[in-house]
Amino acid sequence: MLTLVSSVQAMMAVFTGFTITSSCKHVMKDRHWISTDYVLFAAPYMAYDIYAMYLAHWYKHMMKREKGQNGASVNIATDFLKKNFLMVLHHLVLLLVCFPIVVYYRKGLGDFFLGCLLLAELSTPFVSLAKILGRFGKQNTLLYKLNGAIVLLTFFFCRILVFPFMYWAYGKQYGIPAHRVPFHIPFHCTVSNALLMAPQVYWLALIARKAGKSAKTE
Repeated sequence: MLTLVSSVQAMMAVFTGFTITSSCKHVMKDRHWISTDYVLFAAPYMAYDIYAMYLAHWYKHMMKREKGQNGASVNIATDFLKKNFLMVLHHLVLLLVCFPIVVYYRKGLGDFFLGCLLLAELSTPFVSLAKILGRFGKQNTLLYKLNGAIVLLTFFFCRILVFPFMYWAYGKQYGIPAHRVPFHIPFHCTVSNALLMAPQVYWLALIARKAGKSAKTE
């Protein structure tokens, strides 16, 4: 159920992101009404997703009934945070930092870039499909391998290359070479992009490593 909800939310985000980016001719000044409205919808989802991930972890823990941990909710919570720290931190940053910036502090600027970031969710349905196939023991099927290749491609293009693309789009708008853009925008914008991109690079490395292990076992 969690994977299904995540996939539906991701498809909505991608549709929203495409709608915004395709309608904004000026990367800084053009606006689309759905930008703020979708963020207001997506913010509660981030809180829900953390809670749902914890419930899934709790359920798996109770099913396994590991000795010394069964019934100790504080240990379950600690174990959950250890195994999902980066994901939980990512969600909290989006909820507690990015949400107020998008809604209150950006002063109506940069809808285009918000749309670009929403397109990052394109990989999520394929990640969810991989989890479902793995749960049913379909790791050796052609569908699983094809889906794995799609995960790598969508993750790389929509979660990694999207950042240099945004710098290129800004540079094109203002007639600045892409490599000079970081020197023409506020420093905190570049730092924020770096902080958002860092976990994406880490997750891409994990996905690539897993794909490499699968290829070696064939």
